Amino acid sequence: MPELPEVENARQVVEKALDRVIASVDDTDEYVCRPHHPGEIDQALKGGRLTAAHRRGKTMWCDTVTADGEAGPHLGIHLGMGGRIFVTGPTGNEDSSLYAGGDPHVGGMPKKPGERPDKPEWDRVTISFDDGGALRLFDKRRLGRVHLEPDVDALGPDAAEITRDEFRARVGKGIVAIKAKLLDQSVLAGVGNLLADETLWEAKLSPSRPAGDLSTEELDDLRRVLRRATRDAIKKGGVHTGEVIPHRAKDETCPRCGAPMEKGTVGGRTTWWCSAEQSD
Repeated sequence: MPELPEVENARQVVEKALDRVIASVDDTDEYVCRPHHPGEIDQALKGGRLTAAHRRGKTMWCDTVTADGEAGPHLGIHLGMGGRIFVTGPTGNEDSSLYAGGDPHVGGMPKKPGERPDKPEWDRVTISFDDGGALRLFDKRRLGRVHLEPDVDALGPDAAEITRDEFRARVGKGIVAIKAKLLDQSVLAGVGNLLADETLWEAKLSPSRPAGDLSTEELDDLRRVLRRATRDAIKKGGVHTGEVIPHRAKDETCPRCGAPMEKGTVGGRTTWWCSAEQSD
């Protein structure tokens, strides 16, 4: 599933679609566009513009203005489990620094082997611009979502931006396993299963250790490691690029010390850790 780094990558691609006049929106997929009926999103956005792209955790949304220049509805875009964002430039655009070779900008989940991004039936929602370009939610599994006025109030602070004091107060409490606490989106928004395993491995912390048992120094170090792991994943294209991620498999060893990797379930999620450096 997309985690914070993949969604941030997609958000940066959505920025390529800002301040372009919307000619139409293909919102005919009632499941992806629920609870809206076909035509509702098109009617709300046609003639207007996307003006800013935001993200908190794994949730992404855009500010809009109407054709009259008034503040429009917020547009939520969710990648689901395998969605990607494609943004193409203006027809006949000659600025190769923006759209090299005419290829679209792509953000979100990495492309799978054999996947064809030119299959129109996998374009779940398309926003067409009057300059000939478009923004598409490409999603083979049809688990993404595009809707108006997304609710972000239930989310905790963004994992890439949370302050030291907020992290201490939100994460370092209770008897819940530290991995489960990191995965709770109401506590901290954006951390998924892979990013949690990578962060705890880098911090040399047992994923099953009670969050309230961590010292202030350990919490501060964990926050620094999380922010660094998040930045690295954004820079490299996703959480799959983490150092320990390829070693989350049977008969694998820790890439740092060579000890066997162990597998278990923490917080209801499959979890891998170094048997030597992350013992309880």
